[in-house]
Amino acid sequence: MGAIWVYAERTAAGVAPVTLELLTHVRSLGQPVEAVVLHPDGASITDALGAHGAARVHLGTDPLFADRLAQPAADALAALVCEHRPDLLVFGATYDARDVCARVGARTGAAVVANGTGLRRDGDAILVDSSIFGLTLQVTTRVGGPTPCVLIRPRSFVAEAGPARAPEILPVVVAIPPEHQRVRRVESVTAVETGPKLEEAPVVVSGGRGLQDPANFRLLDRIAELLHGAVGASRAVVDAGWVPYARQVGQTGKTVKPTVYIACGISGAMQHTVGMKGARHIVAINKDPDAPIFRLADLGVVGDTLTVLPAVIEELERRVG
Repeated sequence: MGAIWVYAERTAAGVAPVTLELLTHVRSLGQPVEAVVLHPDGASITDALGAHGAARVHLGTDPLFADRLAQPAADALAALVCEHRPDLLVFGATYDARDVCARVGARTGAAVVANGTGLRRDGDAILVDSSIFGLTLQVTTRVGGPTPCVLIRPRSFVAEAGPARAPEILPVVVAIPPEHQRVRRVESVTAVETGPKLEEAPVVVSGGRGLQDPANFRLLDRIAELLHGAVGASRAVVDAGWVPYARQVGQTGKTVKPTVYIACGISGAMQHTVGMKGARHIVAINKDPDAPIFRLADLGVVGDTLTVLPAVIEELERRVG
């Protein structure tokens, strides 16, 4: 059996969490695991990649990989794949990695499987588990051909370090065609956040149209502050411009798996629940007793969200405020 490669992403905070999740999962398949890092500061995360299972790291540090868009990374990765022919190339389903994955698949003629939730072995074959139609149907895809590419949803696994090891570093030197250097990133704006990140928060308090007015998100902000959590939102209120897209939970937003998820004024449409049904405990507040969200909830409160939330805040302030 050949190696399985993981496309490793470096963010401003260091190695992307989804990269460590993928390395943890892939090493359970019993094949050699290698990572590919294409970033000027990629050397800073090689130790973490080795600690999570990468025996070898293909490291490209050309500045083009940071200030250009997906083309240079796709060029380099496609060239590496054609040279080494790994059995499988795995990406986290992030915005940047999806762009790279699609281009690599087109350049190499490889099959691309999106929205995966897990990998399994069946003899010499690799199977990809996926959820489609809002997690209502589970699909298994047997991948084959020259280095198929698989996109795995973030938060599908828990990252765990393995035996300590220093990975072998293999420099990546690839000539990037001039025509693929024309488009560059001129500005990157990072939203200022207080408290834990939405994807990492132990408690997520999300609001929907039941809040009636964007100003009422201040109630969620206060609850999140008291519980050391983060505030999320349904697609409907994001589309309405009430809150920024960075807060959206759901199929076209972020996937969260907190210890407690509190849905406030959210009906529970499939598009939303696909992003939060993995929470350990779900609390729903909605004035409609037939709202679909109650089918998922461990605790349901039937009532006007704008009446219930102030009472919740008052009790929390009494206990922990």
